[in-house]
Amino acid sequence: MIMDDLPPQKSHRTLGRAAGSNPDVRFDTLHAEAVDDGWAPDEDVPVLRTEVTDEIARSVISRNTSPDLSFDRSINPYRGCEHGCIYCFARPSHAFLGLSPGLDFETKLIARPNAAAQLRKELSDVRYVPKMIAIGTNTDPYQPIEKKREIMREVMQVLRDFNHPVGIVTKGTLIERDLDILAPMAADGLLRVGISITTLDVKTSRTMEPRVPLPAARLRTIDRLTQAGIPVRVMVSPVIPALTDHELEAILKAARSAGAVAASSIMLRLPREVAGLFREWLAENYPDRAARVMGRVRDLHGGKDYDPDFGTRMVGQGEWAAMMKQRFKLATRKLGLDRSLPPLRTDLFARPPQPGDQLSLF
Repeated sequence: MIMDDLPPQKSHRTLGRAAGSNPDVRFDTLHAEAVDDGWAPDEDVPVLRTEVTDEIARSVISRNTSPDLSFDRSINPYRGCEHGCIYCFARPSHAFLGLSPGLDFETKLIARPNAAAQLRKELSDVRYVPKMIAIGTNTDPYQPIEKKREIMREVMQVLRDFNHPVGIVTKGTLIERDLDILAPMAADGLLRVGISITTLDVKTSRTMEPRVPLPAARLRTIDRLTQAGIPVRVMVSPVIPALTDHELEAILKAARSAGAVAASSIMLRLPREVAGLFREWLAENYPDRAARVMGRVRDLHGGKDYDPDFGTRMVGQGEWAAMMKQRFKLATRKLGLDRSLPPLRTDLFARPPQPGDQLSLF
Protein backbone atom coordinates (compact mmCIF):
# COMPACT_ATOMS: atom_id res chain seq x y z
CA MET A 1 0.00 0.00 0.00
CA ILE A 2 1.43 3.41 -1.02
CA MET A 3 0.49 6.66 0.66
CA ASP A 4 -0.01 9.55 -1.77
CA ASP A 5 1.06 12.33 0.57
CA LEU A 6 4.00 13.17 2.74
CA PRO A 7 3.71 12.74 6.50
CA PRO A 8 3.15 16.01 8.38
CA GLN A 9 6.23 17.77 9.72
CA LYS A 10 7.23 16.87 13.27
CA SER A 11 6.98 20.44 14.49
CA HIS A 12 3.22 20.35 13.77
CA ARG A 13 2.09 16.74 13.83
CA THR A 14 4.00 15.50 16.86
CA LEU A 15 4.22 18.59 19.03
CA GLY A 16 4.61 17.37 22.60
CA ARG A 17 5.36 13.80 21.47
CA ALA A 18 8.65 11.92 21.53
CA ALA A 19 8.17 9.54 18.60
CA GLY A 20 8.49 11.10 15.19
CA SER A 21 6.75 8.36 13.21
CA ASN A 22 4.44 5.37 13.31
CA PRO A 23 6.35 2.21 12.36
CA ASP A 24 4.30 -0.51 10.68
CA VAL A 25 2.59 -3.02 12.93
CA ARG A 26 4.72 -6.15 12.57
CA PHE A 27 1.69 -8.43 12.42
CA ASP A 28 0.07 -6.57 9.51
CA THR A 29 0.31 -7.91 5.95
CA LEU A 30 0.10 -4.42 4.41
CA HIS A 31 2.83 -1.82 4.85
CA ALA A 32 2.74 1.93 4.29
CA GLU A 33 5.41 3.98 2.55
CA ALA A 34 5.48 7.79 2.25
CA VAL A 35 6.00 9.09 -1.30
CA ASP A 36 6.75 12.68 -2.33
CA ASP A 37 4.04 13.75 -4.77
CA GLY A 38 5.43 17.25 -5.19
CA TRP A 39 2.94 18.97 -2.93
CA ALA A 40 4.20 20.81 0.15
CA PRO A 41 3.00 19.50 3.53
CA ASP A 42 -0.04 21.17 4.99
CA GLU A 43 1.24 23.89 7.31
CA ASP A 44 -1.96 23.89 9.34
CA VAL A 45 -2.01 20.26 10.48
CA PRO A 46 -3.42 20.22 14.04
CA VAL A 47 -1.53 18.91 17.05
CA LEU A 48 -1.92 15.16 17.45
CA ARG A 49 -4.51 14.57 20.18
CA THR A 50 -4.81 11.68 22.61
CA GLU A 51 -7.57 9.13 21.94
CA VAL A 52 -8.79 6.76 24.65
CA THR A 53 -10.73 3.55 23.99
CA ASP A 54 -12.26 1.39 26.70
CA GLU A 55 -11.53 -2.32 26.99
CA ILE A 56 -13.48 -4.71 29.21
CA ALA A 57 -10.82 -6.85 30.85
CA ARG A 58 -11.55 -10.56 31.18
CA SER A 59 -8.65 -10.89 33.59
CA VAL A 60 -6.53 -8.20 35.21
CA ILE A 61 -3.65 -9.96 36.99
CA SER A 62 -0.89 -10.80 34.50
CA ARG A 63 1.70 -13.46 35.32
CA ASN A 64 5.36 -13.72 34.35
CA THR A 65 8.17 -16.19 34.89
CA SER A 66 11.12 -13.95 33.98
CA PRO A 67 14.20 -14.58 36.14
CA ASP A 68 15.11 -10.89 35.70
CA LEU A 69 12.06 -9.70 37.63
CA SER A 70 11.45 -9.77 41.37
CA PHE A 71 7.70 -10.27 41.00
CA ASP A 72 5.51 -12.87 39.33
CA ARG A 73 2.31 -10.85 38.86
CA SER A 74 1.31 -7.37 37.78
CA ILE A 75 -1.62 -5.14 36.84
CA ASN A 76 -1.85 -2.63 33.98
CA PRO A 77 -4.83 -0.25 34.29
CA TYR A 78 -3.94 1.21 30.87
CA ARG A 79 -2.40 0.05 27.60
CA GLY A 80 -0.18 2.61 25.92
CA CYS A 81 1.21 5.60 27.78
CA GLU A 82 0.72 9.30 27.20
CA HIS A 83 4.02 10.05 28.94
CA GLY A 84 5.55 9.16 25.58
CA CYS A 85 9.07 8.23 26.72
CA ILE A 86 11.02 7.55 23.54
CA TYR A 87 13.02 4.77 25.22
CA CYS A 88 10.03 2.88 26.65
CA PHE A 89 10.53 -0.88 26.34
CA ALA A 90 6.75 -1.38 26.49
CA ARG A 91 6.14 0.24 23.11
CA PRO A 92 6.23 -3.08 21.16
CA SER A 93 3.29 -4.38 23.22
CA HIS A 94 1.01 -1.99 21.31
CA ALA A 95 1.49 -4.12 18.18
CA PHE A 96 -0.57 -6.88 19.81
CA LEU A 97 -3.50 -4.45 19.69
CA GLY A 98 -2.98 -3.77 15.98
CA LEU A 99 -1.49 -0.35 16.80
CA SER A 100 1.94 1.08 16.08
CA PRO A 101 4.61 1.21 18.81
CA GLY A 102 5.38 4.76 17.61
CA LEU A 103 2.96 7.65 17.88
CA ASP A 104 0.03 5.27 18.39
CA PHE A 105 1.59 4.13 21.68
CA GLU A 106 1.54 7.71 22.95
CA THR A 107 -1.77 8.84 21.48
CA LYS A 108 -4.09 5.83 21.13
CA LEU A 109 -4.57 4.58 24.65
CA ILE A 110 -6.66 1.74 26.04
CA ALA A 111 -8.36 2.17 29.42
CA ARG A 112 -9.69 -0.77 31.41
CA PRO A 113 -12.63 0.68 33.37
CA ASN A 114 -13.64 -2.65 34.94
CA ALA A 115 -10.14 -3.36 36.25
CA ALA A 116 -11.07 -2.84 39.90
CA ALA A 117 -14.21 -4.98 39.70
CA GLN A 118 -12.33 -7.75 37.92
CA LEU A 119 -9.50 -7.55 40.45
CA ARG A 120 -11.97 -7.92 43.31
CA LYS A 121 -13.35 -11.02 41.63
CA GLU A 122 -9.90 -12.58 41.14
CA LEU A 123 -8.76 -11.86 44.70
CA SER A 124 -11.99 -13.33 46.05
CA ASP A 125 -11.25 -16.72 44.50
CA VAL A 126 -10.59 -19.14 47.36
CA ARG A 127 -7.67 -20.58 45.38
CA TYR A 128 -5.85 -17.26 45.19
CA VAL A 129 -2.59 -17.11 47.15
CA PRO A 130 -1.37 -13.55 47.86
CA LYS A 131 2.01 -12.31 46.71
CA MET A 132 3.17 -8.81 45.87
CA ILE A 133 1.44 -7.30 42.84
CA ALA A 134 3.55 -4.89 40.78
CA ILE A 135 1.85 -1.95 39.08
CA GLY A 136 3.57 0.34 36.60
CA THR A 137 6.13 -2.12 35.31
CA ASN A 138 4.77 -1.88 31.75
CA THR A 139 2.83 1.38 31.35
CA ASP A 140 2.50 4.10 33.97
CA PRO A 141 -0.64 3.87 36.13
CA TYR A 142 -0.36 7.58 36.98
CA GLN A 143 -0.12 8.88 33.42
CA PRO A 144 -2.19 12.01 32.63
CA ILE A 145 -5.48 10.27 31.76
CA GLU A 146 -5.62 8.77 35.26
CA LYS A 147 -6.53 12.20 36.60
CA LYS A 148 -9.90 11.93 34.87
CA ARG A 149 -10.45 8.15 34.75
CA GLU A 150 -9.27 7.21 38.28
CA ILE A 151 -8.92 3.53 37.38
CA MET A 152 -5.68 3.21 39.34
CA ARG A 153 -7.28 4.74 42.40
CA GLU A 154 -10.12 2.21 42.21
CA VAL A 155 -7.60 -0.62 41.89
CA MET A 156 -5.75 0.64 44.96
CA GLN A 157 -9.00 0.79 46.92
CA VAL A 158 -9.56 -2.91 46.17
CA LEU A 159 -6.03 -3.83 47.19
CA ARG A 160 -6.49 -1.88 50.41
CA ASP A 161 -9.77 -3.66 51.13
CA PHE A 162 -8.01 -7.03 50.80
CA ASN A 163 -4.84 -5.94 52.64
CA HIS A 164 -2.92 -7.03 49.58
CA PRO A 165 0.80 -6.13 49.16
CA VAL A 166 1.64 -3.91 46.19
CA GLY A 167 4.68 -2.27 44.66
CA ILE A 168 4.11 0.79 42.46
CA VAL A 169 6.48 2.18 39.83
CA THR A 170 5.73 5.59 38.36
CA LYS A 171 7.03 8.86 36.96
CA GLY A 172 3.72 10.55 37.70
CA THR A 173 3.31 13.08 40.48
CA LEU A 174 -0.42 12.28 40.45
CA ILE A 175 0.41 9.49 42.89
CA GLU A 176 0.26 12.15 45.62
CA ARG A 177 -3.52 12.31 45.13
CA ASP A 178 -3.83 8.80 46.60
CA LEU A 179 -1.85 9.36 49.79
CA ASP A 180 -5.01 8.70 51.80
CA ILE A 181 -4.90 5.10 50.55
CA LEU A 182 -1.16 4.61 50.19
CA ALA A 183 0.07 5.91 53.54
CA PRO A 184 -2.02 3.53 55.72
CA MET A 185 -1.03 0.60 53.51
CA ALA A 186 2.65 1.52 53.86
CA ALA A 187 2.25 1.78 57.64
CA ASP A 188 1.00 -1.83 57.61
CA GLY A 189 3.94 -3.02 55.52
CA LEU A 190 1.79 -3.51 52.42
CA LEU A 191 3.22 -0.96 50.02
CA ARG A 192 6.37 0.56 48.57
CA VAL A 193 6.95 2.93 45.65
CA GLY A 194 9.62 3.35 43.00
CA ILE A 195 10.02 6.77 41.38
CA SER A 196 11.89 6.78 38.08
CA ILE A 197 14.29 9.64 37.29
CA THR A 198 16.29 9.40 34.07
CA THR A 199 17.90 12.84 34.03
CA LEU A 200 17.98 16.06 36.03
CA ASP A 201 18.34 18.15 32.89
CA VAL A 202 15.07 19.89 32.01
CA LYS A 203 15.74 20.11 28.27
CA THR A 204 16.72 16.46 27.94
CA SER A 205 13.76 15.34 30.01
CA ARG A 206 11.23 17.38 28.08
CA THR A 207 12.61 16.09 24.78
CA MET A 208 12.77 12.35 25.50
CA GLU A 209 9.86 12.01 27.96
CA PRO A 210 7.64 14.93 26.85
CA ARG A 211 4.58 14.46 29.08
CA VAL A 212 6.33 13.27 32.22
CA PRO A 213 6.51 15.68 35.19
CA LEU A 214 9.87 17.45 35.24
CA PRO A 215 12.68 15.98 37.38
CA ALA A 216 12.29 18.59 40.13
CA ALA A 217 8.59 17.71 40.45
CA ARG A 218 9.42 14.03 40.82
CA LEU A 219 11.96 14.84 43.52
CA ARG A 220 9.24 16.77 45.38
CA THR A 221 7.00 13.72 45.05
CA ILE A 222 9.70 11.55 46.64
CA ASP A 223 9.79 14.04 49.53
CA ARG A 224 6.01 14.07 49.97
CA LEU A 225 5.70 10.29 49.86
CA THR A 226 8.54 9.94 52.34
CA GLN A 227 6.95 12.48 54.66
CA ALA A 228 3.81 10.35 54.54
CA GLY A 229 5.78 7.31 55.71
CA ILE A 230 6.00 5.55 52.34
CA PRO A 231 9.33 3.86 51.54
CA VAL A 232 10.56 5.17 48.17
CA ARG A 233 13.18 3.66 45.91
CA VAL A 234 14.70 5.92 43.27
CA MET A 235 15.04 4.18 39.92
CA VAL A 236 17.82 5.60 37.75
CA SER A 237 16.53 4.01 34.60
CA PRO A 238 17.18 3.73 31.89
CA VAL A 239 20.79 4.87 31.95
CA ILE A 240 21.51 6.14 28.43
CA PRO A 241 25.21 5.89 27.53
CA ALA A 242 26.87 9.09 26.32
CA LEU A 243 23.69 11.03 27.10
CA THR A 244 22.61 10.62 30.75
CA ASP A 245 25.18 8.24 32.26
CA HIS A 246 27.25 11.14 33.65
CA GLU A 247 24.28 12.08 35.88
CA LEU A 248 24.15 8.80 37.81
CA GLU A 249 25.69 10.09 41.03
CA ALA A 250 23.87 13.44 40.87
CA ILE A 251 20.47 11.75 40.50
CA LEU A 252 21.17 9.42 43.41
CA LYS A 253 22.32 12.32 45.59
CA ALA A 254 19.27 14.44 44.76
CA ALA A 255 16.91 11.54 45.42
CA ARG A 256 18.60 10.76 48.73
CA SER A 257 18.22 14.39 49.78
CA ALA A 258 14.53 14.15 48.90
CA GLY A 259 14.11 11.11 51.16
CA ALA A 260 14.65 8.02 49.00
CA VAL A 261 15.77 5.04 51.06
CA ALA A 262 16.91 2.67 48.32
CA ALA A 263 17.97 2.73 44.66
CA SER A 264 18.09 0.65 41.51
CA SER A 265 19.37 1.18 37.99
CA ILE A 266 18.72 -0.37 34.57
CA MET A 267 20.64 0.11 31.35
CA LEU A 268 18.90 1.31 28.19
CA ARG A 269 17.26 -1.52 26.25
CA LEU A 270 15.76 -1.14 22.80
CA PRO A 271 13.58 -4.14 21.91
CA ARG A 272 12.02 -4.51 18.46
CA GLU A 273 10.62 -1.22 17.10
CA VAL A 274 12.05 0.84 19.97
CA ALA A 275 15.52 0.69 18.42
CA GLY A 276 14.43 2.39 15.20
CA LEU A 277 12.34 4.99 17.03
CA PHE A 278 15.23 5.79 19.35
CA ARG A 279 17.72 6.11 16.50
CA GLU A 280 15.30 8.45 14.70
CA TRP A 281 14.91 10.53 17.86
CA LEU A 282 18.67 10.70 18.39
CA ALA A 283 19.32 11.81 14.82
CA GLU A 284 16.83 14.66 15.17
CA ASN A 285 17.63 15.84 18.68
CA TYR A 286 21.28 14.88 19.25
CA PRO A 287 22.88 14.50 15.82
CA ASP A 288 26.32 15.38 17.20
CA ARG A 289 26.40 12.33 19.47
CA ALA A 290 23.97 9.87 17.87
CA ALA A 291 26.73 7.62 16.50
CA ARG A 292 28.51 7.61 19.85
CA VAL A 293 25.36 6.75 21.81
CA MET A 294 24.40 3.88 19.52
CA GLY A 295 27.98 2.61 19.44
CA ARG A 296 28.01 2.37 23.21
CA VAL A 297 24.54 0.77 23.20
CA ARG A 298 25.85 -1.96 20.89
CA ASP A 299 28.88 -2.45 23.12
CA LEU A 300 26.44 -3.11 25.96
CA HIS A 301 24.46 -5.68 23.99
CA GLY A 302 27.06 -7.79 22.22
CA GLY A 303 27.27 -5.70 19.06
CA LYS A 304 23.49 -5.43 18.58
CA ASP A 305 20.96 -2.71 19.32
CA TYR A 306 19.40 -5.10 21.80
CA ASP A 307 20.13 -8.50 23.26
CA PRO A 308 17.05 -10.12 24.87
CA ASP A 309 18.98 -12.73 26.85
CA PHE A 310 17.93 -13.07 30.48
CA GLY A 311 20.58 -12.00 32.96
CA THR A 312 22.21 -9.37 30.73
CA ARG A 313 19.43 -7.48 28.95
CA MET A 314 18.88 -5.05 31.84
CA VAL A 315 22.49 -4.59 32.96
CA GLY A 316 24.44 -4.96 29.75
CA GLN A 317 27.81 -6.61 29.28
CA GLY A 318 31.41 -5.61 28.73
CA GLU A 319 33.79 -3.13 30.35
CA TRP A 320 31.50 -0.10 30.26
CA ALA A 321 28.66 -2.03 31.90
CA ALA A 322 31.06 -3.22 34.60
CA MET A 323 32.25 0.34 35.18
CA MET A 324 28.68 1.63 35.54
CA LYS A 325 27.87 -1.18 37.95
CA GLN A 326 30.86 -0.19 40.07
CA ARG A 327 29.92 3.49 39.99
CA PHE A 328 26.40 2.64 41.10
CA LYS A 329 27.70 0.41 43.88
CA LEU A 330 30.08 3.04 45.23
CA ALA A 331 27.55 5.89 45.02
CA THR A 332 24.72 3.98 46.72
CA ARG A 333 27.05 2.79 49.46
CA LYS A 334 28.24 6.35 50.11
CA LEU A 335 24.66 7.65 50.24
CA GLY A 336 23.24 4.78 52.26
CA LEU A 337 21.01 3.67 49.40
CA ASP A 338 22.64 0.24 49.08
CA ARG A 339 19.90 -1.60 50.88
CA SER A 340 17.14 -4.01 50.05
CA LEU A 341 13.70 -3.04 51.24
CA PRO A 342 12.06 -5.62 53.51
CA PRO A 343 9.52 -7.92 51.86
CA LEU A 344 5.94 -6.76 51.95
CA ARG A 345 3.56 -8.58 54.24
CA THR A 346 1.16 -11.22 52.96
CA ASP A 347 -0.11 -12.44 56.33
CA LEU A 348 -2.64 -9.59 56.57
CA PHE A 349 -4.44 -10.64 53.39
CA ALA A 350 -8.15 -11.20 54.01
CA ARG A 351 -11.18 -11.34 51.76
CA PRO A 352 -13.70 -8.74 52.93
CA PRO A 353 -17.28 -9.91 53.45
CA GLN A 354 -19.25 -10.15 50.24
CA PRO A 355 -22.99 -9.62 49.81
CA GLY A 356 -24.73 -12.88 50.67
CA ASP A 357 -21.91 -14.21 52.86
CA GLN A 358 -23.00 -15.99 56.04
CA LEU A 359 -21.86 -13.94 59.02
CA SER A 360 -19.78 -15.60 61.71
CA LEU A 361 -21.36 -16.11 65.11
CA PHE A 362 -18.06 -15.41 66.83
